[in-house]
Amino acid sequence: MKAAFFLLIAALSWPLSAAEALPELGDPSQTVLSLQQERLLGESIMRQIRVAKEYDDDPELNDYINGLGYKLVAASPNAGQSFEFFLIDDPIINAFALPGGYVGVFTGLIVLSQSESELAGVLAHEIGHVTQHHIARLFQKQQQAGIASLAAMALALLAARSSPDLASAAMAGAQYATVQTQLNFTRDNEREADRIGVQTLEKAGFDPRAMPLFLERMQRAYRVYDDTAPSYVRTHPLTYERIADVESRVDALPYRQVPDSLAYRLVKARLQVQQFPPRDAVAHFEDILKEKKTVNEPAARYGLVLALMRVKDFQRARQEADTLLAEVPDSAMVAGLVGRARVAAGDLPGALKLYADAAQRFPFQRALTIDYAQALLDAKRPREVLELVGATLQVIRSEPRLYRLQAKAFAALGQQLQAYRAQAEAYVLIGSIPAAIEQLQIGLKSGDGDYYQLSSAEARLRQLRQMDAESRKQR
Repeated sequence: MKAAFFLLIAALSWPLSAAEALPELGDPSQTVLSLQQERLLGESIMRQIRVAKEYDDDPELNDYINGLGYKLVAASPNAGQSFEFFLIDDPIINAFALPGGYVGVFTGLIVLSQSESELAGVLAHEIGHVTQHHIARLFQKQQQAGIASLAAMALALLAARSSPDLASAAMAGAQYATVQTQLNFTRDNEREADRIGVQTLEKAGFDPRAMPLFLERMQRAYRVYDDTAPSYVRTHPLTYERIADVESRVDALPYRQVPDSLAYRLVKARLQVQQFPPRDAVAHFEDILKEKKTVNEPAARYGLVLALMRVKDFQRARQEADTLLAEVPDSAMVAGLVGRARVAAGDLPGALKLYADAAQRFPFQRALTIDYAQALLDAKRPREVLELVGATLQVIRSEPRLYRLQAKAFAALGQQLQAYRAQAEAYVLIGSIPAAIEQLQIGLKSGDGDYYQLSSAEARLRQLRQMDAESRKQR
């Protein structure tokens, strides 16, 4: 159902074509939507994206892309709103921004990148679109519409952009033609996002020269994909003018050689493992380590451990993981992998000891929290799960697996209302509001919970019923 997913994200892809100019670039006071309205609109679209099978919810990959994104946001001018970065599991080379600070990155873009600065350049560009409110301004002629109507319009246009043949099904012809002209980034938008991106890269400590280098590589890749890429990729090509403009911006900057982070190299290895059949992946990384084909031996060993886990050679995976931990003792991704290898090899106590130490050194890492919480559940220590997950949910509220783990811990303690409430929140995050309503209804009939818990659950149920009613009106 790949086409069904692309109908959601095509129109806001990067890069986009020129369209009629929109005024007041970069002036937040002139945007139609408030920051809160932008966030509500973005979340409405995200609920649809999260249920698509191409949505990649791998916690370690998302920890990395959000860590990189937050580093750039901190260095970006006018970054006065929250952001959330997420991954799309697809070889297409692209990224896109949504209203409210949501930025999507295709795994194919990470694979194509040859340095972390190149990847950071794409994110910095998308951050520029968000902080300059380009996306919100695209809706300025629809300012009388409510958030639900804007979200429905956006999704319909995303469908039409992915496949022009779907346009009539998404929106009546005249209305579609009128609105589509408003949903293209202008040349000025693109130039401004590039300018902000270059500034952000330099301030964040990355190499700004990586930005035009990656644009050139994308241009070559699009030529290769020209006959097979989705229509939105083929109809929004990169231009020599844009590349030249970015090159002129970085020419005057001092040369800076920036080494890639270990996390970037591990993420690349993780994605490479997924590109091979399991046993071929084992052979691939064994060959790299044997022949010393890379100076980055830890990343190759990381890939080997993952591949060994896929073929269920857990004892050898455990041995290689311990070797990796000795080589790289200060990595959250490595600690998480070693913990999983120990659990798979039957060493739950050893995994718990490692996780306890890692949780102190790398707090609020969603991958570590998920793995640690599951190990604590396996060890029948649900109260510690609630403490661990509860602290993480104060920082990371968009991870449904955290709520599922919380629900299991509450259930293990016999707290049925709280268990159903947590499961309901997990359903909300994956876009299944009716299922969330059902969970709360069951929870409220369970016969437990104090006055505060019951009042809170009833208020949340009313809120979800209102959300569901508004959603049904748009169908």
